[in-house]
Amino acid sequence: MKTVIGIKFRGTGKSYWFDPMGHQFHPGDRAVVETARGLECAVVSMGNREVQDEEVSFPLKPVVRPATKEDLEKDAALRRKEKDAFAVCRRLIEAHGLEMKLVDVEYAFDGGKIVFYFTADGRVDFRELVKDLASSFRSRIELRQIGVRDESRMLGGIGMCGREFCCRGFLNDFQPVSIKMAKEQGMSLNPVKISGACGRLMCCLKYEQEAYDELSKITPPVGSLVRTPDGEGVVTEASLITGRLKVSLSGNRDGAPKAYHRDDVELLRRRSGRGGRQKDPSAT
Repeated sequence: MKTVIGIKFRGTGKSYWFDPMGHQFHPGDRAVVETARGLECAVVSMGNREVQDEEVSFPLKPVVRPATKEDLEKDAALRRKEKDAFAVCRRLIEAHGLEMKLVDVEYAFDGGKIVFYFTADGRVDFRELVKDLASSFRSRIELRQIGVRDESRMLGGIGMCGREFCCRGFLNDFQPVSIKMAKEQGMSLNPVKISGACGRLMCCLKYEQEAYDELSKITPPVGSLVRTPDGEGVVTEASLITGRLKVSLSGNRDGAPKAYHRDDVELLRRRSGRGGRQKDPSAT
């Protein structure tokens, strides 16, 4: 067994395991850790916990120290400097007429490097901008282009569900999401209703897709021939979530379809494909 803590860095929902080096940490504590970018003052997302050795990717990086008062004061000072750097960089972007949107600025904990994050539709020649930034701040400058989903994760916000953006709160990595998922889940294909703040399809469409895939296997799709307690008929409407079906009975073609549960019917011939148009699960 190995004792680990979870560390979450700024602008990401992903947590990384570190060796607490005998220190006791609780969620919300601050710790100074060594990363590929140097020292960083990060937030503890998970307190001390024992995990199996096979769950850990060795070598496990150690915590340098619990954040001291001086560390926290230094980190706060860097956050204030980042605001000033943001204003300067945005002014220089406008002066150079560059087609790019500045998203965030991040100072390295040692103050020797500044990273400017931006979005753009294509490649941007920012060589002159880097020269101006370097002369303004006397530090190493890095401009890093990110995507719109990364922008939302970095800035954070509240989704239409009323909760913090998943990418900001807990998602480790972005998962591929397709319009096919929205169709199979019976959602409106209105882009406004199925897109997140980043303008891409909502990540949460991925969460329930596995359940919908399983329900699709056991639910006769629209157009399938089934045997009901009242005789054979064709499914005219199906709800994957509730399992409710409406069946037009062969002996009662002029009558209204009757309602059944999928457990009460026998599939005789399944319609080819995924089953055509399903009922919106939210419909009553």
